[in-house]
Amino acid sequence: MEKTLRPSKFTLTWNKVKTYFSKPYHVILVLMGIVVSFSTVAPIIAIFRDTIKIHAGTIDAYLTKKTSGFTLVNYVDLFTSRLAKTNLWTPLLNTIYLAIGTCIVAIIFGGIVAFLVTRTNMAWRKYISSIFIFPYIMPQWTLAVVWQNMFNSNAVTGTSNGLLASLFGINMPLWWCKGLFPSLMVLGMHYAPFAYILIGGIFKNMDANLEEAATILDTPKPKIMFRITLPMVKPAILSTILLVFGSAMGSYPVPHYLGLSTLSTKYFEMNAKYTGEASILAIIMMIFGVAIMMMNQFSLSSRKNYTTVTGKSGQISKINLGKTGKYVIAVILVVLTFFTSIFPIISFAFETFLPNPGDYSFLYTGDASNLTTKWWTTAENITENGLYGQMGMLHNKTIWNAYRGTLLVSVMCSIFAGTIGTMIGYAVSKERRGKLANYVNSMAFLPYLMPSIAVGVAFFVLFSGEKLNLYNTYTLLIIVGTVKYIPFASRSALNSMLQISGEIEEAAIIQDIPWFKRMFRIIIPIQKSSIISGYMLPFMTCLRELSLFMLLCVQGFILSTTLDYFDEMGLYAFSSGINLILIITILIFNTLVNKLTGASLDSGIGGDNA
Repeated sequence: MEKTLRPSKFTLTWNKVKTYFSKPYHVILVLMGIVVSFSTVAPIIAIFRDTIKIHAGTIDAYLTKKTSGFTLVNYVDLFTSRLAKTNLWTPLLNTIYLAIGTCIVAIIFGGIVAFLVTRTNMAWRKYISSIFIFPYIMPQWTLAVVWQNMFNSNAVTGTSNGLLASLFGINMPLWWCKGLFPSLMVLGMHYAPFAYILIGGIFKNMDANLEEAATILDTPKPKIMFRITLPMVKPAILSTILLVFGSAMGSYPVPHYLGLSTLSTKYFEMNAKYTGEASILAIIMMIFGVAIMMMNQFSLSSRKNYTTVTGKSGQISKINLGKTGKYVIAVILVVLTFFTSIFPIISFAFETFLPNPGDYSFLYTGDASNLTTKWWTTAENITENGLYGQMGMLHNKTIWNAYRGTLLVSVMCSIFAGTIGTMIGYAVSKERRGKLANYVNSMAFLPYLMPSIAVGVAFFVLFSGEKLNLYNTYTLLIIVGTVKYIPFASRSALNSMLQISGEIEEAAIIQDIPWFKRMFRIIIPIQKSSIISGYMLPFMTCLRELSLFMLLCVQGFILSTTLDYFDEMGLYAFSSGINLILIITILIFNTLVNKLTGASLDSGIGGDNA
């Protein structure tokens, strides 16, 4: 009797490995798993190490009497010293209040507008839907500066009189001009488009059977709203909280402009002399980001499903606001969106012609003869007239070099983040029940949930050492931007790839069509709109990013940090001009994308119908 030769364990293992890697999406998952692990875990480890490291010339070196080594004194001093309230507890509470308040304002404001646009016969819905997303497209600090220009007064804030004080002599109280209230209002209006898009999408597409059944049973309209409609919108509200909370926690420009002490503003104050303790503040912000992700996972696993079994639903009937009501409400929203979307552009343009930016007193006197073009047209270094030795903006090499740098970083981040995110979305959609796919998906999304300032700090610590120093290079900005914006592309690609039937690719595999050809000739053309969005979102966001890049480069590298530099110098006309340049650039690219691809943030909610 012949002996059958059994393959060795090594051969069996090798065959399993070959079989596993014969599928392209497995190769992508392994490679992307390595990439996202290093890009997410390595910076976190670096910043944890920085919290226990002794930094020469800082408080930990003074307390330990050492110039190198490791210690826990940073934790002890931050949490227990007499400055603990100023350096930790007050900024922490302010940050939590700011994040919660921003979520509330964004959900209420965005949710009400979404309801009015999708579920009522309000007039001018198409215009309101299009203009409502402008605050998110524009830089985050735009509305903060507009708030200052509107409400500041010499009597209360000690600055130049804003519009209200100049025109009407109205001096708003200090709590309205500076601190928590204006910060959460500005951030809430900035992130309201998140709530509008997510909640509006559900209102637009929700099944009408439950509401129709309740109406047939003579259920009062308020009861239908609170017992049926709002519970169906709950997933969108949770998603809005997930997106807004972490973003608000890491906001630096808004609390910086509006005088609120938060973890992000305190980090910049402490970084020079309290380096290790400042890193602990960044760790605290990261912990909040991880906690938000865990809460979201829990909500997904315990979420109730709202389904109907009565067949195809009818068209949702719109609530009639009446002949007058539909115009009155529309006018109120048009006025509100004017001040959040159009007025900032007018305001920034106007500021660049004022001899003393922020001072609107000439409106009261009616004398416009002092308006000047010097901020734009001065072609030589002038130390007087408030220019501090700078040339006018049209001739200022610092500004235009920064503009080119901004476009370079935005384009490269878009290419890398869009490509990596698309690959992750494709691979995860093919193996979405696998542990590796879930790991890659979660790790790729984690940087988005972390506050921008914390991500910037982590990469600053990782890449500013003696062995690996990329500080003040475009390479570092592109790496950080790519890591931060991969979630935009990966989520966009994943959602679109899940809509493609597996049979399409299987038919191509049967005909021995190579993977590259399948991707570029079949899959990408089918979902090109979503994939293009995955490239454009990083580009648009990177153009106006400040918190992420502030620590990583000096002024003159990109426009956002250059704007902050001119602000610190006191050249407010220059910062207004840079704001105007950024806004116009973003609006031009946003319009081009809409025209070329037909994609817009509000499409499918109210942007396609009147």
